Amino acid sequence: MLAIKTVQQRYAPDQNILRLLEQFRRMMNDSIQIGMAEKVSSLKALSSNAYKQLADHDVMSYYKLCAISAAAGVLRNYRKRVRRGGKAAKGPYARRLRLTTCYGFKLQDGCLLLPYRPREPIRIPLTHHTQATIAGQMVRSVTLTPDKLSLAYAKQVSEVNPRGFLGIDRNLNNVTLATTDGLILRHNLSEATRVKFTYRELRSHVRRNDARIRQQVTTKYGRKQREKVGQILHRASKQIVQQAKERGFGIVMENLTGIRKLYRKGNGQGHFYRGRMNSWSYAELQSQIEYKARWEGLPVIYVRAHGTSAKCSICGSRMTRIPEENRKLGCPSCRVSVDRDVNAARNILARGVRFAPIALPTEAMVQEPPIRAAGNPESRWERVNLLSHAPRS
Repeated sequence: MLAIKTVQQRYAPDQNILRLLEQFRRMMNDSIQIGMAEKVSSLKALSSNAYKQLADHDVMSYYKLCAISAAAGVLRNYRKRVRRGGKAAKGPYARRLRLTTCYGFKLQDGCLLLPYRPREPIRIPLTHHTQATIAGQMVRSVTLTPDKLSLAYAKQVSEVNPRGFLGIDRNLNNVTLATTDGLILRHNLSEATRVKFTYRELRSHVRRNDARIRQQVTTKYGRKQREKVGQILHRASKQIVQQAKERGFGIVMENLTGIRKLYRKGNGQGHFYRGRMNSWSYAELQSQIEYKARWEGLPVIYVRAHGTSAKCSICGSRMTRIPEENRKLGCPSCRVSVDRDVNAARNILARGVRFAPIALPTEAMVQEPPIRAAGNPESRWERVNLLSHAPRS
């Protein structure tokens, strides 16, 4: 299995680099226009139609092929959004300067040699951290923006045969984990929510009449927010993968799609609530967990998210909310009360274990009789092992 990671660093671009970035952006837009006119989005069809028409651009052929590949990705995402009924009043267009290439570059003497003219490469010095990170690794591609350099490197890893699985329920302020040996773990992410709220308030109070100044200020705040939240998510994802690695567990996550549609303007929700929910970075944390897990050889399984919070993790009945409790749900069939995040994590785990090779599908969810306290007819949830490894008679 091929695992891929990326290392980033800042650099100071010169005029030649800025010219390459602008040329790459123009080639992307030309390829996008050709793809829209010819109604093609596959890489092969777009290459056949666009490569010869990019001959007017005075750059090396490496970048023409990569610009066509990037344009094909933009066209596929655009057509997918149109099929799903998304807003498609304007056609796709590349506005930001960037360059991505997987051909022609070299790493030599602590520098990145980027092709510019025949036998005239551009030298970009690499930091000590970047050099130490990619030492002995296979660098596959290079991505440049006006202020950042990203190197994607890869290695071959053998997938671990898991002894169990770890189900992850991603929430706004926390991440809840449920393991096949009955443990419940939590990671607090309320600090990320607080940071997003702070910068959202700062951006809302920008009152400059100059649109250019407003854009610069909001861009600065947005960059600071992404950096702070990214560090919080990286620490949480690193701990989650480390816990799974120490136990030899695979990871099960829910395939969340269409979340942004739930909090659009006009849905009858308040401005504050929509802003809070639309800042939920659920996909970013999942992508971080996935690439870090695959780097360690841990299997990652995605399951359907529908009904994970509403169904009982013991008997599968629909849960009801307990009026006097804030986040607890009760099951009218087996009469258990459980935290809604814990219930969702156990359901996610059970769905992933059904398709795992470590047990039979019938052993994915084991219903145990409710545990009742002496003299108390009401049952309370105690540790229930979702996967039984004991042999059955």
